[in-house]
Amino acid sequence: MNDQPIEETDGDQDKIVTLEMRRATRRSFLAALVAASAGYAGWRWLGNAPQIDGVPWPLRRMLQNNEHLARGYFNEKRLSPEFQPSRVQNLRSNGEIGLAGEIDPALWRLRVEGLAGNAVAQLTLADIQALPRHEMITELRCIEGWSIINQWAGARLSDLVEKHPPATRSGQGADYAKRRDDFPEYVGLSTPDAAYYVGLDAAAAMHPQTLLCYEMNGHPLTPQHGAPLRLAIPVKYGIKNLKRIGTLRFSQERPPDYWAENGYDYYAGL
Repeated sequence: MNDQPIEETDGDQDKIVTLEMRRATRRSFLAALVAASAGYAGWRWLGNAPQIDGVPWPLRRMLQNNEHLARGYFNEKRLSPEFQPSRVQNLRSNGEIGLAGEIDPALWRLRVEGLAGNAVAQLTLADIQALPRHEMITELRCIEGWSIINQWAGARLSDLVEKHPPATRSGQGADYAKRRDDFPEYVGLSTPDAAYYVGLDAAAAMHPQTLLCYEMNGHPLTPQHGAPLRLAIPVKYGIKNLKRIGTLRFSQERPPDYWAENGYDYYAGL
């Protein structure tokens, strides 16, 4: 009787390796099939989920949670970084919604609504330029991923508030610094044709770097960059930097926002 072990040949080892590879391939295929099925089921469920402001509610809830976090750590005293004039870059045009047709600066008016006593102001460009002038060199950051450093000149939105105070909850005079809870919670802005519109929380609107701009890189605004007046708000992404402002409205209710209705974060803060 021969008790010596039987040696495996190279052919036997090849068969073992082949079998193991087949088992691994089958396991991988089944795992991929389960993952694909789960993904498809989730996609179908998400696609059929009720929508909030044009977005399936699970995604909108995630955006709202992001907003709560961003608003929680926002500090009105923290400034967006400013740069030296040598860092100013060439003009870049992006986005044309609300810029159709031409605007005569001499005939243009900024309509300001939600003022004390239900008043409505119709301001000329000269009225805006009569407010204290401020300049800053900040970075405009697009939600698409690019950014550009621009020089802005204009009036602080907070200085407009001083000149034309909004209506408050109590009916007392507006004082954002001392009676913040009495101040309107939001500011809505839109183009003259109402094709593009944004909503700002009061903290961002009253930030010292939030400007109603009439100059860019040392020159009056051009039509493609929002002439005669646009918003520059470096604490928000570019989608909030509305061009060609036609109406500015103070409100206790959240105003509509173009990109929030198209699936983006309403807050859009940095």
